[in-house]
Amino acid sequence: MELWDVYDVERKKTNRTMVRGEEFQAGDYHLVVHVCIFNSNGEMLIQQRQPFKIGWSNLWDVTVGGSATAGDSSQTAAQRELYEEIGLELNFENLRPHFTSHFERGFDDIYLIEKNVDLHTLKLQYEEVQAVKWASKEEILAMIKTGEFIPYYESWIQLLFDTRKQRGTIRR
Repeated sequence: MELWDVYDVERKKTNRTMVRGEEFQAGDYHLVVHVCIFNSNGEMLIQQRQPFKIGWSNLWDVTVGGSATAGDSSQTAAQRELYEEIGLELNFENLRPHFTSHFERGFDDIYLIEKNVDLHTLKLQYEEVQAVKWASKEEILAMIKTGEFIPYYESWIQLLFDTRKQRGTIRR
C-alpha cells in the first residue's frame, strides 16, 4: 500500500494522507516528480516501460517519474525515483526543480540534469523499466508521432530540451 501526502491548492501539506488509487476529495492534490537526464551530446536518457506495467505499458518515457510518497519532499522523491527505477544515485539536497507543471490532481516538479551516464552501469527496476537509451529531441518527437512514446505535448518535449542548461524564461 502506497501512501501519498495530501496538499491543498497552495501546495501546503494538509497533514492528511491518502492511499494510492483512492478517490481524491475536492481540493486535494498530490506531488509527482519527473527527472530528465541529458548528456553532453544534447540527448535525453529515456526509458521503456514494462509491457505488464499499468498505464502506458511498453511505451517510452522521459528518464524517470513517479509520485512522492508520504513524508517525501520533492527532492527526496526525485532522488528515490531515480535510484529505484534505473539505479542512478544523485544528491538532490540542494536542487530545485526547473519548473512545476500543474495538472488536474496535483503538482509535477520537473528536474533537468546534465550528466553523462554509461547505460551499462544502470540497474533497471524489473517492475517498471525494460530498457533505456539516449535519444535526441527529434527522435523523441518522431516516437510520439508513431505512438511509441507517451503522448506528451510536443511543445513540452521542446521546452525540456530548450531549458535544460538554464533557469527562468529569459535567454542569456
